[in-house]
Amino acid sequence: MFHSRITQAACAASRTAINAPTFSATRTFATAAPVSSAAKNHKVVVIGGGTAGLSISHQLLRTGKFAQDDIAIVDPSEWHNYQPGWTLVGGGLKTKEELRRPLKTLIDPKLKFYNNGVQAFTPADNLVTLANGDTVNYEHLVVVPGIAVNFNSIKGLPEALANPDALVSSIYGYDHCDKVYPNINRLKKGRAIFTQPAGAIKCAGAPQKAMWLALDHWKEAGLYDPANPAQSAIKISYATGLPTMFGVPKYNAELEKMRQERGVEGLFQHDLVAVEGNTATFAAPGGQVTQPFDLLHVVPKMGPHGFVKNSPLANEAGFVDVDDHTTRHKKFANVWSAGDASSLPTSKTAAAVTAQAPVLVERLVGSLEGRDPQPLYDGYTSCPLLTEYGKVMLAEFKYGGVPKETFGNWFGIDQGVPRKAFYHLKKDFFPWVYYESMVKGTWGGPKGWRN
Repeated sequence: MFHSRITQAACAASRTAINAPTFSATRTFATAAPVSSAAKNHKVVVIGGGTAGLSISHQLLRTGKFAQDDIAIVDPSEWHNYQPGWTLVGGGLKTKEELRRPLKTLIDPKLKFYNNGVQAFTPADNLVTLANGDTVNYEHLVVVPGIAVNFNSIKGLPEALANPDALVSSIYGYDHCDKVYPNINRLKKGRAIFTQPAGAIKCAGAPQKAMWLALDHWKEAGLYDPANPAQSAIKISYATGLPTMFGVPKYNAELEKMRQERGVEGLFQHDLVAVEGNTATFAAPGGQVTQPFDLLHVVPKMGPHGFVKNSPLANEAGFVDVDDHTTRHKKFANVWSAGDASSLPTSKTAAAVTAQAPVLVERLVGSLEGRDPQPLYDGYTSCPLLTEYGKVMLAEFKYGGVPKETFGNWFGIDQGVPRKAFYHLKKDFFPWVYYESMVKGTWGGPKGWRN
């Protein structure tokens, strides 16, 4: 039941693609000059070894219907990161090193692993061309490479992040997440701004999680008084490209109330476009505005990988164009997608994968066997919102922003109220169950462990 909250989740976000992005190299499926080679054949090829890729591959394998090398995983990464934990790193609660594993050690030996990127899809021929020019044939294709973080989407941001003297940081990325807490600890007075962009991002609740932990840290240090923010040594602003704190009305109401009670300035529909020195420039409804800062926590824009966006599999926004409820491609019946790379109109979270993966697996296997199984995905996702050290608001919801609360259904608990028990799930249980069960295909989120 618990992994519904294994993620830093998000409000529903738009699916606008990023134009001509230059993306982070954490999980890069970059292409290279083609080299011809003999094709390799598999029943299922899974593009991506992230949360969705590992979960789906191992769930398929555990059906017992696939032999050695029937299923292949394609991913160029050396490491697999538990990205929901980067918020914990930013709050000084975890180290980034303890949250990663070598990718190859997470892949069952019965699966074929191509440690390579993707150059192109040719779905009409059931063919994937790898970055080294090799070709891979499939009966079914699962496209789950996630999305990429575009640090260059904000002018001056890469330079500011690389500057150890600049109090500019981001929890979005292995290379940067451990700069967040030292920056928070260094700030003794001045203005702190926490940003969130408009558009689709992964774990869109994470930007304010970083802010709430920082606020609590400064409160305990005597640098911030929520009851008297104007006289506090530190002033806090939340600049979001969105019109609200959160996309689900129930949780938005609670978070907006919290923002006002804690004296945080709300800069809504403010989308960060540039950082220069100690000045941040935002695109706002009335035009560009500048804001001075002493500390800046940034969430860059994100978007689909180019090899997905520029393929026949993509919709207009660049995401894999699948049915909202079946995860099956709208045009190519033997192509599937889930997770961040998909067009599924829900928050891009690991929690969503716990509900999407079983639907995809059952329907894909049914298709191979000539059956038409009926499970449907209802848009379920989750966000364990850290609201202070020791408390989490456990947001769970489905399509339409309708709450779908596990503990509310079982015990009548209002999950809109931050609780200590949820904090321990977020901090301790979720990272453990992720590597011990989810990536092995044995974790079903709200439904508990799978066979």
